[in-house]
Amino acid sequence: MDINWLDIHHRDLTVPQLYALLALRSEVFVVEQNCPYLDVDGQDLVAENRHLLGMLGDKLVAYARILSPADAQSPVKIGRVIVSSRARGINLGNRLMTQALQSCQQHWPQHSPFLSAQAHLQSFYAGHGFVAVSDIYLEDDIPHIDMSRTTS
Repeated sequence: MDINWLDIHHRDLTVPQLYALLALRSEVFVVEQNCPYLDVDGQDLVAENRHLLGMLGDKLVAYARILSPADAQSPVKIGRVIVSSRARGINLGNRLMTQALQSCQQHWPQHSPFLSAQAHLQSFYAGHGFVAVSDIYLEDDIPHIDMSRTTS
């Protein structure tokens, strides 16, 4: 499957791209996971935050949001990691994480990547070099765990 990866600063998102990423996040995190929460959290269009879009033709099938570090000691945060239900089972999640880590290294090489993972995905993220740095906790009634990766 030939995926076109777009690593876009928030100011360069087109309206259709923003609409597609918000729709996919709502489809997966709110509807599919039956978890009503406010996805539009004020972080999408601030600082040096980036959006990683995996496009199959004109369809968004994979996405991650990368939040720039708050200061010189803070990590770069990877979040909203999604593969569309239409594109699961083809190793796209691993390709998405590889792209996300490359973006972190390109834009913030001195900062360690960090994420708040749904706990059942801990081994998936461990496969990309992340280690647990917290106990499991509830976020929006879903078990999560904080994970970090050292810079290379």
